Amino acid sequence: MKMVSGPRITRALKWLLRGVGAIAVLYLAFFSTIAIAMLQTPERFGLFMRYAPAPLIWRLLPAPRMWLWARKGSLQEGDTAPEFTLSTPDHASRVSLAAHRGQRPVVLVFGSYT
Repeated sequence: MKMVSGPRITRALKWLLRGVGAIAVLYLAFFSTIAIAMLQTPERFGLFMRYAPAPLIWRLLPAPRMWLWARKGSLQEGDTAPEFTLSTPDHASRVSLAAHRGQRPVVLVFGSYT
């Protein structure tokens, strides 16, 4: 049985460490890019995700936790709702919360009744 010399092992270990380091740097850059994108407005994040490799994001990263972290708000029960504007279902016009504030209750339903 032939023994491998010390310098060969050292050189192979250096290349292995460099490869692992390069993968770690790429992962960190990927993680940071996605985290920064998640902190943007939903419209901008949607534009970003249109071109992003979604399977990589949702499988390689802790994306659900990142999303919850990026979208956590500071509202507490009883706080006044922040101002927002939404398109009507037919996209013909936009409706803002300020137009209804103090006039009548506003209920937002996210989901489906079907």
